[in-house]
Amino acid sequence: MPRLVYLDHSATTPLDPEVLAAMQPVFAELYGNASSVHAFGRSARVKLEESRESIAQVLGVSHDELLFTSGGTESDNFALRGTFAAARRSGRDHLIVSSVEHHAVLATAEKLEGEGASVTVLPVDEYGMVDPERVRSSITPKTFLVSVMHGNNEVGTLEPIHELALLANEHGALFHSDAVQTFGKVRLNLKDTPVDLVSITAHKLYGPKGIGALVVRKGTALVPETVGGAQEGNRRAGTENVPLAVGFAAAVRIAAERRERDAERLVALSGEMKREIGRRFPDLLWNGHPNERLQGIVSISFPWDRYGLDGEALIMGLDLRGVAVTSGSACTSGTLQPSHVLMAMGRDERTARATVRFSLGRATTAEDVKYAAEALEEVVKTASNRV
Repeated sequence: MPRLVYLDHSATTPLDPEVLAAMQPVFAELYGNASSVHAFGRSARVKLEESRESIAQVLGVSHDELLFTSGGTESDNFALRGTFAAARRSGRDHLIVSSVEHHAVLATAEKLEGEGASVTVLPVDEYGMVDPERVRSSITPKTFLVSVMHGNNEVGTLEPIHELALLANEHGALFHSDAVQTFGKVRLNLKDTPVDLVSITAHKLYGPKGIGALVVRKGTALVPETVGGAQEGNRRAGTENVPLAVGFAAAVRIAAERRERDAERLVALSGEMKREIGRRFPDLLWNGHPNERLQGIVSISFPWDRYGLDGEALIMGLDLRGVAVTSGSACTSGTLQPSHVLMAMGRDERTARATVRFSLGRATTAEDVKYAAEALEEVVKTASNRV
């Protein structure tokens, strides 16, 4: 039986025991509908609003600017579709997104294009970073929204969202950022950042799956996508999931309390992983920005002309040795297409396929890192026809 090492924290994280403990009594005892006016409903409502307020405080927004959703994908869809529906009434139909966005943004943008929107997809540099000047030159009087993620889920590059948001606002456009991968890991206080909409989720920070949120700053016009009820300030119909909201708030509180020490650990462990892998494979390619990056993500590509590797063989070989990783986004890992992020960064298709993303977490140890590097060496020697 091989050692089991989980290095796919960018896909999802294990549920923190303290989060589970916070949720359990809510499942058992606060079963009233939070929209009901009787005592059972009022008790559930109190817990729901306490959770909302707790998360909002960490973000630096007011409680009524935070809408609970089912997760990051819904939040991204809601941000783009809701603002488009509102803006097209005044003739604004131009949307700007980056080429390295999560598919929740890119697929929604493509769908909106089919519904009459004009969409500009911004290129990125070799690190996956958006050039603010590209945004400046792309904005038109008809631009209603610019959407650029905070941190990339595949390669870890952090985007200059403060500068990009200022640019959008200067031209009368809204700015949305998918912060699903960074929230709880990188400081994000919206008091200091002129972002209009932000997508977050719980399961990337040791919280429960099935709940996220969309921050909608005051004055932002947004047409509801889900109707049939007055929940979430008449902006998202449906019975609220109070236990998951409580778990989300607990996960956010814990993440805020330990953010600095977790970041320090991940810096050290990421550095160790790079050293362990680098000394074994000095000619591989490191993906993402070397400095402006989310710690804990180590993405590597094996050049095709040197290794001739198949990415699926890499992932499966590591899995057989007990190491859980992906080649990119978990949401598209079942497809045969190369990573759109790596292709946008200029990798050739075959090298993009031969990519491994290690994403470290709270429980990752130096021994895990060393074991993973040793396992990778074994897999490459077995799978490559050129080593």
